[in-house]
Amino acid sequence: MAFKHNTARNLASAVALLAASCTGAAQAVPYVMFRDPGCGCCHEWAKHVREGLQAEIVMREDVPMPQVKAARGVPLALASCHTMEVEGYVIEGHVPAAEIKRLLRERPKGVKGLAVAGMPLGSPGMEMGGRTQPYQVIAFGDFGQRVFARYP
Repeated sequence: MAFKHNTARNLASAVALLAASCTGAAQAVPYVMFRDPGCGCCHEWAKHVREGLQAEIVMREDVPMPQVKAARGVPLALASCHTMEVEGYVIEGHVPAAEIKRLLRERPKGVKGLAVAGMPLGSPGMEMGGRTQPYQVIAFGDFGQRVFARYP
């Protein structure tokens, strides 16, 4: 009888482990990055995000960037060279991976996305031999815009 009990318990444990691994796989949704084919810094920023988040990034170059930004509600003043969708959020420009992690962890109410306007020197993907410009990561949503983080 002990043999049947151990076999049943082992089988139940295996099924639970398999279900957990399937659930984890289902949650591993790729990040979709829209970029202009002529932009070189996008690849560098994507490399930073992959390292910082262990993310699978699917790059799309088939949709005009103004259309991508407008459809996702990116404020014109915050526009940059690439736009990413991740877990229902919009990431615009050279946002550090640490801030994307924070957004996904905290999920602040009303925030539709994060943006770094323009292409500031020293931001991820815009490294230029140690030269930096101060910049802000801006959270945007129906509330308008507010500072989410400041760099350096």
